[in-house]
Amino acid sequence: MALTEWFDKGLTYEQYRQGMAVNGEGMDSIMARFSLPDREKEKLTNVKTEKLRAIVLTEDWCGDAMLNNPILVKIAEDAGIEVRFLLRDSNLKLMDQYLTNGTARSIPIFIFIDQNGAEKAVWGPRAPEIQKIVDEERAQLPDKEDPDFKEKQKGMIGRLTKAYVEDQQIWETVARSIVHTLTGD
Repeated sequence: MALTEWFDKGLTYEQYRQGMAVNGEGMDSIMARFSLPDREKEKLTNVKTEKLRAIVLTEDWCGDAMLNNPILVKIAEDAGIEVRFLLRDSNLKLMDQYLTNGTARSIPIFIFIDQNGAEKAVWGPRAPEIQKIVDEERAQLPDKEDPDFKEKQKGMIGRLTKAYVEDQQIWETVARSIVHTLTGD
């Protein structure tokens, strides 16, 4: 299936949000409080003329999607990008074309296409700086066989989720990374 067909199959942000059972409040909170910094808006001037579209591979249970999706939506508003959401687990044929490190179905993945359906850029699942934070947190976890692993992992996820919902510097880092992918700046 061509990327345009995948895009046409996707949900609008409102449809995606209405179907969410997990992380909706966190996503709403970020959406309500994040605004794209002016310096990033200025970089998007040329992107507006390209009339790009974005396909978002996502799932509502994913904390990274909770963080990144509303930021993409705000960028899209400023750059004139139409966005459609596809649930990863229902669209594995597409997902498997965008594996992280060639093996992982990590999400979200943002696929930017032009009006002809040609891929222009791909972003995800995390900004490099956020990946570093996640890697540092994971490095502190005990081995998976350790009886405390699940509890420690739950604590790590809780800390990351709290930071994702509250830390505006994280939001701006994600925005800069997405804008850089779109503009090269």
